[in-house]
Amino acid sequence: MAFDRNHWRTAGLYMGSVVMVNVGFSLYPQLDWLWSLVVGGVLVLRDLAQRSWGHRTLALMLVAALLSYLLGSPRFALASALAFLISETIDWLIYSLTKRPFADRVLISVAFSAPVDTACFLLLASIWSWPLFAIGLGAKLLSGVGLSQILRYRIG
Repeated sequence: MAFDRNHWRTAGLYMGSVVMVNVGFSLYPQLDWLWSLVVGGVLVLRDLAQRSWGHRTLALMLVAALLSYLLGSPRFALASALAFLISETIDWLIYSLTKRPFADRVLISVAFSAPVDTACFLLLASIWSWPLFAIGLGAKLLSGVGLSQILRYRIG
């Protein structure tokens, strides 16, 4: 399968955003609300990447997780990478199995993967609290819902 520039752009945006969030949280954990907003976008970017790359998106996720671990704080990068792997796998399954229009699949997959990502990260990083969970989940859902609505009008 030959890939055009848009395929590579989608892969770069997806992997770059995963690494940015993981390294950013490692360096500036006090901006957890910001990283949560970005993660909502990452969950949508994963669906866009799957649209271009199919099941190879899992390989993109693994490369991004490895880069995140190498470039970030080991504690936060590992927690974030594992949370991404778990939630992105859920996102991938829901996106792959749901036979709805693209924007609907994005919305459904974000709705299921965002709470898992938030809980896994906070637990694995040993920083669990209900306020952090609420902020993280709310920011991810806000971002995911907003982006899925944009996609609804642009892509269908």
